[in-house]
Amino acid sequence: MAEKEVKLFGNWASTFTVRVEWALKLKGIEYEFVNEDIPFNKSEELLRLNPVTKKIPVLVHNGKPLAESLVILEYIDDTWTEGYSIMPKDPYDRAQARFWAKFADDKCISAMSGVSTSLGEAQQKMLQEAREVFQTLEQALGSKQFFGGDKIGYLDLAIGVFAFWMPILEEIVNVSVVDNENAPLLKEWFARILDVDMIKTSLPPRDKMYELSKQRREQFFSGQISRLN
Repeated sequence: MAEKEVKLFGNWASTFTVRVEWALKLKGIEYEFVNEDIPFNKSEELLRLNPVTKKIPVLVHNGKPLAESLVILEYIDDTWTEGYSIMPKDPYDRAQARFWAKFADDKCISAMSGVSTSLGEAQQKMLQEAREVFQTLEQALGSKQFFGGDKIGYLDLAIGVFAFWMPILEEIVNVSVVDNENAPLLKEWFARILDVDMIKTSLPPRDKMYELSKQRREQFFSGQISRLN
């Protein structure tokens, strides 16, 4: 498979894009990155490649486009089978990893967005719900070093960006969701995942991410955008 024919359409600040970049780098796959100006100025090429959802990321391999970041992670592991293995080998473990990844996308992201886009009593309610959601996610980690066991795997890639993104949102909103009291094991995993060389060298600049997250929150409250992610 010609690695030169791999192109990733995404955005430097997109949590969904970052997880795909991590997978490509773990596999040692060379790729061309196309930074999309979202949400207002998507390129015609992106809209042509993903006419269904019109969202990033989109991976193009040998001219064939593939959308949805979690689907892309599995495609990368199934296509480039040599070297680092992302998905668990055991069918049950693979199914569990998919379950928790979907739980994170459906519940964790929306919970944090809810905390960031609410105020007063509504925010306190969302904060409690967010803490419960991340305590539930912590069950999938248990006492393991990583969700993938002794090394990072599919689920670590899927939710690893939380370790970077959440402290920024917590700082902006002045709340605490994942800490040593609410989810101590997950808090420790945050530190471990961010200490992995490939992960920490592939993150967006924190100051730029902070300013963008703050700006998008202000845009939400002013009615310029309807959602944060």
